[in-house]
Amino acid sequence: MGEIIAEIQKSISSVRPDDVERIIDTLVLTKARGNKVMVLGSGRSGLVARSFALRLMHLGFQIYVLGETITPAVGKGDLMLAISGSGTTELVVSASRVAKRVGARVLAITSHPDSPLGELADYVIQLRGRTKVAHEEDYVARQMVGEHEPLAPLGTVFEDSCMVFFDGIIVELMHRLEETEADLRKRHATIE
Repeated sequence: MGEIIAEIQKSISSVRPDDVERIIDTLVLTKARGNKVMVLGSGRSGLVARSFALRLMHLGFQIYVLGETITPAVGKGDLMLAISGSGTTELVVSASRVAKRVGARVLAITSHPDSPLGELADYVIQLRGRTKVAHEEDYVARQMVGEHEPLAPLGTVFEDSCMVFFDGIIVELMHRLEETEADLRKRHATIE
């Protein structure tokens, strides 16, 4: 666990402060304008997206998880927050392309800003971490070229880094929106 935490710490420490400000400002502005936030990810990245969506709902955002039956159409001024470590996940790239076409902004969270997702996004937050698409198949070869992810298979460090990053964003949003835990608790599920 210590090795995984150390890798997450490396990933998080590489995020530029300007990028953190950009995501926070973008989210605050989206909420202030009454626009929707859509989150999207596939597989474990999708689970991280859902977790972030829950916290944004607790903060009073108009938030939806793309793919759910109750999700409305994305439109002009809305924000698509797309998560893909590789930046090549077909569903995520395709949905982001459609969002752009209808006038939504796309904020990508990826390890590869030069990927198809990164190239079409308005904003990119780079969270480093070996994704499920490693260049080297052999474990020893990955270590030698710097793709070693200790004890963490596939995209674990990317996904865990996203979770920690988003939790940090929530704390700062609480501060800027002057929301307390009591405020969040009021929006928390009462039937569970």
